Amino acid sequence: MLRILDANLNRIGEGLRVLEDISRFTLNDRNISERLKSLRHQLLPTERSIQESLLSAREAQADVGAYLEVDGEGERLDTAGLVSANSRRVQQSLRVIEEITKIPGQEFGLDWNEFKRARFTVYELEQSILLQLTRSDKRDRLTGLYLILDKQALGDRRDVDVARQALEGGTRIIQLRDKVRPKSELIPVSVELKRLCAEYNALFIVNDYLDVALASDADGLHVGQDDLPLSVARMLMPGNKIVGGSAATLDEAALADAQGADYVAVGSIYPSPSKPGTTIAGLETLHRVKDTVTIPVVAIGGINGDNVAEVINAGADAYAVISAVLGADDITEASRRLASLMEDR
Repeated sequence: MLRILDANLNRIGEGLRVLEDISRFTLNDRNISERLKSLRHQLLPTERSIQESLLSAREAQADVGAYLEVDGEGERLDTAGLVSANSRRVQQSLRVIEEITKIPGQEFGLDWNEFKRARFTVYELEQSILLQLTRSDKRDRLTGLYLILDKQALGDRRDVDVARQALEGGTRIIQLRDKVRPKSELIPVSVELKRLCAEYNALFIVNDYLDVALASDADGLHVGQDDLPLSVARMLMPGNKIVGGSAATLDEAALADAQGADYVAVGSIYPSPSKPGTTIAGLETLHRVKDTVTIPVVAIGGINGDNVAEVINAGADAYAVISAVLGADDITEASRRLASLMEDR
């Protein structure tokens, strides 16, 4: 029994360390990494006599399973696969120890209840890590042309038709912004747009309406300074969804970053026909925000083919437009011209 305990305790320590390092260095999530570290220290025996007994029982060279080949054991397609594999390894080893230490006389100073509780904790942490990885992947895709489907600019055109043309031209992110239609109409439109964006590996974001974003399984939500508070939006949105916030100043951008935003939209960079009278943030603010925050920066406001190069040079990861695409005779070609400027970098 000591050999079984030794092998499974080693698996638990190794698996938890992999999960801890992913949480710490890949996700930069202090809470999850600290919980995993605490769990690792809690489960691995520190009493000298138990450690010596386990070491004495170890027979690595004589282990008949050491060189057995298992299908798929050497395959990890991505970080999510690595998390799943190591989570299962830890969970299975916890169950083995839990069962063994239920046998009278085989406790070796270990409490089976503790290992049972730990198993359910690892189930929870695995889910949190995988959701965070999905969110991180979406954050990494916040680059290039970001089209805002504004209802007033769309007029009578169908959202999905226009979106498809823009996606064909290379649009990477589409946001639905509609303060006109009732939500009962917006939800089916959002569901269609989400499905369409998935076809093109593009992100779909809903402006302002948390309920519409949730109902349509949108990739994210965007909130302005006068909308639902960003910290509340982040708390209510699932862990695999992104939340963006608007900022006109460096302080607003830094606050959005601190409150858990996945990106910040800085503007207006130039005078915007869609929002006349808006305070101009300018390229200097954009540049300062990029140097300050830790999240992707989206430039917005008055951006078109004549000035988008300036915006990219100022550090924008993505650039949001309305009229530069929706006001064009050929939406696909207008999107292609704007998108290519980032792709050429």
